[in-house]
Amino acid sequence: MKTFLLASFICLCSTLAGAAYPDKPIRLVVAYPPGGGTDIIARLIAPELSKKLGQPITVENRGGASGNIGTEAVVNSPPNGYTLLMGNVAPNAINVSIFKKLPFNPERDLAPISLVAITPNILVANIELPVRSATDLLALAKASPGKINYPSAGNGTSSHLAGVLFGSMGNVNMTHVPYKGGGLAMNDLLGGQVEVFFATMPAAMPFVKSGKLRALAVTSDKRSLLMPDLPTISEAGLSGYSATTWYGLYAPKGTPTEIINKINRATLEVLQNEELRDRLIQRGFEPIGNSPKDFAVFISSEIAKWAKVVRLAGIEPE
Repeated sequence: MKTFLLASFICLCSTLAGAAYPDKPIRLVVAYPPGGGTDIIARLIAPELSKKLGQPITVENRGGASGNIGTEAVVNSPPNGYTLLMGNVAPNAINVSIFKKLPFNPERDLAPISLVAITPNILVANIELPVRSATDLLALAKASPGKINYPSAGNGTSSHLAGVLFGSMGNVNMTHVPYKGGGLAMNDLLGGQVEVFFATMPAAMPFVKSGKLRALAVTSDKRSLLMPDLPTISEAGLSGYSATTWYGLYAPKGTPTEIINKINRATLEVLQNEELRDRLIQRGFEPIGNSPKDFAVFISSEIAKWAKVVRLAGIEPE
C-alpha cells in the first residue's frame, strides 16, 4: 500500500509540474560558439518555441571540448525543463567513441525530446585554392600530401570525421586543424589560414551565395534540394561516401515526462510552421520532428553507426 501511495504521489507531483510548466524563462544551451550550424538552428527555433510555451527562451553559447563542456553543463542542470540543450551528432553520438573519459553518457544522462533537423555537410574551399570540384581536390591532395589543411568544429565532430572519411576513402593525406566551433573554423577558411572545410550547410551557404567561398560537393548520399546542381562526393569517385549532421532537443535526465511531452508537442507544432520551415530549408536544414521515443531509437542507431566509422578511420580515443 505504501509503495502504491508513494508512486501515486510522485505521479501527481509530476503531473502538477507539467501543468504549471513553464512559469519562468528557459535557457537553451548551444555547446559551441556563435556562428555554427547548431547555433543557427537554435536561434531560428527559439523565438517560435518561446511563443508556443509562453516564456522567453534565451540561447546560451558554451563552447569547448568538441561540444562536451556545454553538454555536460546541461547534464548537471536541475531536471526541471528550464535548461535545455540543442544537441547535435558530435557530443550526442560521436564523442562516446572519441573520448576515453567522456564526462557524460548521451543515452544515460540526457532525456531526448525531438529530432529537430538534419543537414548534409558541404565541402567548401577558399576561393584562392585552385580547385573547382571534389575531384580536383583529390588530385591536388595526392600531389601535395599533408599540405592542404582542413578545419573542424573540434575533434570528433561531423566536420572532422567527414574529412577523415574523405582522406581514408580517397587515399589522400590532408592535415586536420581542430577549432572550438564551426564559426571560428569558418573565419579562418575565409581568411585563408586553412584551405577546405566540410562545413554544415547552414553555416556555409551565405558565403557560397556571396562568392566568398567555392562549393565543391555535398557530403550526403543524395544531392541537396537546396543545391541540386552541386554533386555529391560519392559522384566525384568516392562511391558510398556519406556524412550528415543532425540536431535535436534534449533535457537533463530525470525531467518529468509531462514536461518533456509538453516541449515535444510545442516543437512539433513549431516545425509545422510553413514560414519557419521555409527559413530552415533555405539555410540547408531539413525539418524533422518526432517523438521522444523515436528520437531515442535514432540516437542509439547513430551511436552504433559512428562507432564503426571511428574504428574504420583508425581514430584512437583521446
